[in-house]
Amino acid sequence: MTEPDITPDLIAAHGLKPDEYDRILEIIGREPTFTELGIFSAMWNEHCSYKSSKKWLRTLPTKGPQVICGPGENAGIVDIGDGQCVVFKMESHNHPSYIEPYQGAATGVGGILRDVFTMGARPIAAMNSLSFGAPSHPKTRQLVHGVVEGIGGYGNAFGVPTVGGELRFDPAYNGNCLVNAFAAGLAETDKIFYSAASGVGRPVVYLGAKTGRDGVGGATMASAEFDETIEEKRPTVQVGDPFTEKRLMEATLELMATGAVISIQDMGAAGLTCSAVEMGDKGGLGVRLNLEAVPQRETEMTAYEMMLSESQERMLMVLEPSLEAEARAVFEKWDLDFAIVGETIGEDRFLIMHNNEVKADLPLAALSGTAPEYDRPWEKTPAATPLDAASVPQVDPIDALRALIGSPNYCSREWVYEQYDTMVMADTVRGPGLGGGLIRVHGTDKLLAFTSDVTPRYVQANPEMGGMQAVAEAYRNLTALGATPLASTDNLNFGNPEKPAIMGQLVGAIKGIGAAVAALDMPIVSGNVSLYNETDGTAILPTPTIGAVGLIAHESLAITGRAREGHVALVVGETYGHLGQSALLAEVFHRVEGDAPPVDLEAERRNGDFIRANHSLITACTDLSDGGLALAAFEMAEAAGVGVHLTQDDSGALFGEDQARYLVACNFDQAEALMTEAMKASVTVTSVGKFTGDTVRFGSSKAPLEELSQLFRSSFAERFA
Repeated sequence: MTEPDITPDLIAAHGLKPDEYDRILEIIGREPTFTELGIFSAMWNEHCSYKSSKKWLRTLPTKGPQVICGPGENAGIVDIGDGQCVVFKMESHNHPSYIEPYQGAATGVGGILRDVFTMGARPIAAMNSLSFGAPSHPKTRQLVHGVVEGIGGYGNAFGVPTVGGELRFDPAYNGNCLVNAFAAGLAETDKIFYSAASGVGRPVVYLGAKTGRDGVGGATMASAEFDETIEEKRPTVQVGDPFTEKRLMEATLELMATGAVISIQDMGAAGLTCSAVEMGDKGGLGVRLNLEAVPQRETEMTAYEMMLSESQERMLMVLEPSLEAEARAVFEKWDLDFAIVGETIGEDRFLIMHNNEVKADLPLAALSGTAPEYDRPWEKTPAATPLDAASVPQVDPIDALRALIGSPNYCSREWVYEQYDTMVMADTVRGPGLGGGLIRVHGTDKLLAFTSDVTPRYVQANPEMGGMQAVAEAYRNLTALGATPLASTDNLNFGNPEKPAIMGQLVGAIKGIGAAVAALDMPIVSGNVSLYNETDGTAILPTPTIGAVGLIAHESLAITGRAREGHVALVVGETYGHLGQSALLAEVFHRVEGDAPPVDLEAERRNGDFIRANHSLITACTDLSDGGLALAAFEMAEAAGVGVHLTQDDSGALFGEDQARYLVACNFDQAEALMTEAMKASVTVTSVGKFTGDTVRFGSSKAPLEELSQLFRSSFAERFA
């Protein structure tokens, strides 16, 4: 097959700027072949090289005594004691999910699961963070159905419980939905597998499913804005098979036990290209590949297609040669491909052969180590005008609550999470719908807590404070379960970084995240950056999602109870009535105004420590965030099937979104003891009412709990089912 000429149009179609192409010419001293152009495009695109964000990502705290492995590997690893560790990461599949919702979301789940078991961990939990356009937008319903079905279809068949997540709607996502997938797994600390190749002349082995043409150019597509040609990008979306992935996991974990694995890497974005280059670069070695040996499910595939295919359920491994027979037997038993497709070499070279022809011959280190790195110009987001509290009309608080719990953003997500298997593996202690998720560490008394958090409208108004708040809310969600936060993973979703205003949002958010994870001992151990989330020049809301993991050393320390008749309602933390950028303002008055609520990291730490130290006095606990006290009290009451009476009727006290606060339910004696302990710890605790009866009452305004519960639980299905 004749390869196309390298023209300016072809270079641009590969996402390479003219100066980047000039850099390629300088590195290799000649015009690249078509396959080489594709390889550079794959390795140098934003999705793989982080060329716009690397400068700022380096500022994030990534270390701590609990951290075994930080960013740079397939996933982060944190010690949980007793020779065990938790392996976790969050990653985006935004562009593919907008083009082909089911497969885009499904393969996002598949990819993040591979990141975890590639390191020797068995996946134990999944979460997702989803952002869609306005519910009234003609594409939103199709996207919601496709994405939810794709997540459920893949995760359920693979057999991993979905234990948490979040879901939001905003017109800013009309042209670009976000699908952020999280997975965590358990491993033994002395049996972790890394991706750095070692040893010259060792076989490079292809494992798993066959290579097809699906996903060719997917990483490059994910590094560009959308426009009217979006439908033409449909072939760049991968197709997943969860049953093959399940077999691949079992085969991989069994293979690791043989001692045959020197290094191993998931074939994710940019497929065979990225996995081979990363393994070689981390080990300081070159790689020679012979593409005739690559298992193919389609005929007459070219070198270009094989190197850039993102077909799913595939891995690349460097093998201990003396154990080849044992390793091959494992994969043949699981009916998966095992093919020696190359070898490691001592020189800095990435040599690709196909049908006895050299299709690419490049300096391997240059593909990774000399990728462009930009210090893009950025503009600090202008300070938001503070909200004039007098401009917020008084509203009947129960009517305001109805507006919130009947809205797509704050009604129950049952319709969504009922499509996910939340109990498979039988270790789920707490699934979706009640804050963070909880999984028992199998065969032990330990629990792991998981959460995913961000409030994009805060980040839009004040990127630094919004980034800080996302971490603080994750900290509170873990703390409300009694967990000690261990570490975080981030998924930074933004628009076009070539626009200084957008780059300023990214810089501000990273600064806020960095300050918060340092203050709260939640280092960033893994993550993903997704840029160019724009359609026809309109960007999404800045959405730096924070996934976090916490540890409960013994199940007796967990806070998992529910409010009961006669329980006192207490607020831990200071209430000032901040309504800027609040859910009340957005959902009731259709206004997005004011500044994000200020975050006091010292108060977050102090109040969180207080909750954990006094877990025995607390029956039920939730953090206060969107919708403030009113929404939190309703959700706690509704989950328990008991009414709640709050003494306040002021909008600021009920719906204000001040940070560093928790709502606690406990009996009267416990409440007295908690207040005594609060005085000793210089923590503010305020009695705000009690859980009783069958009505929800704020001040003198009230409504039957049953009526409000029906609205809360039916609103999503009525709109989307």
